[in-house]
Amino acid sequence: MRAEAQNAAEAVRKSLALLAQRMDWETAEHRLEEFNARTEDPDLWNDPAAAQKLMRERQMLVDAMATYNGIKQELSDQIEMAELGEMEEDAEIVAEAEAAVIALAERAAEKELEALLDGEADGNDTFLEINSGAGGTESCDWASMLARMYVRWAEKKGYTVEKQSETAGEEAGIKSAAYKITGPNAYGWLKSESGVHRLVRISPYDSSARRHTSFSSVWVYPVVDDNIEIEVNPADIRIDTYRSSGAGGQHVNTTDSAVRITHNPTGIVVTSSEKSQHQNRDIAMKALKSRLYQMELDKRNEAINEAHENKGDAGWGNQIRSYVLQPYQMVKDLRTNHETSDTAGVLDGDLDPFMAATLAANVAGMSRGEATAED
Repeated sequence: MRAEAQNAAEAVRKSLALLAQRMDWETAEHRLEEFNARTEDPDLWNDPAAAQKLMRERQMLVDAMATYNGIKQELSDQIEMAELGEMEEDAEIVAEAEAAVIALAERAAEKELEALLDGEADGNDTFLEINSGAGGTESCDWASMLARMYVRWAEKKGYTVEKQSETAGEEAGIKSAAYKITGPNAYGWLKSESGVHRLVRISPYDSSARRHTSFSSVWVYPVVDDNIEIEVNPADIRIDTYRSSGAGGQHVNTTDSAVRITHNPTGIVVTSSEKSQHQNRDIAMKALKSRLYQMELDKRNEAINEAHENKGDAGWGNQIRSYVLQPYQMVKDLRTNHETSDTAGVLDGDLDPFMAATLAANVAGMSRGEATAED
């Protein structure tokens, strides 16, 4: 095989090694036997929540094992095919096998990243909130650009995007917006986007065409499903209704259908304004529970907890990523140093490389932390 195909084959082997490590391959067969035995227990469904959890864990293991075995077998088959083609001096067979190995390396790399999404809520749907920060009209426009960026990213993933609420800017853009994004591992991918995003460009709202710096914040919370119990004391919340408004302050309707829920002990405020009052109340309550659940997740993870406690305002010193459009073009993540000059692509939703870099860095950091603790 050519050097490119040989390198791809080696990349597949490295991905297989990581997949095996993440699922603890040496014990996988034994754990699957245990799962199968437990699913045959006639009393299993006496506790539906526990049964569903068991079935999900079993299916995750089954899928992980199938992925590992499938990639391993295909690599073996294609290498064998290439060797056969070389023996028979059939360049076409060799070329097809090499192309298949190169394509397999890309697929294995994707599965390798997905294997890192094994956090407690990584597989859940997610809420995404965007708020404009320092920078006035320019910041509101930046917030709307971020909203479009994430919607485009989700659409490319095949996810479903549902707008929960939106507050228009006074002159342009948006002051805030909230979305529910539904799809496999939606929270796992998007959780790395929480933080302040900084834009540097020549402002179209400045008659002197000066360069402006503006900020907007992005916060991501997992949707709490029926298997996660979060209790909210009715005495701890205040529910307000108001009229939802569209761009330019025009009322979308003449009834107080929008709902705002304030959680007094934490100061968390959630809103929903895109549906009927009854639906908005339900949506806002689910969003509140997700925020409270995120707080609980943060307490379990010191690094995440510290980041949220110190997130501060959407302004200087708090950004996680910079988007520079003038005087040069560069998007750079300040946590991983991953960067690209394809600013148009990023703003059109090409975010996977940034998410993957942060995800890998977080996993590596946790591994180092565990090793230090064991030492």
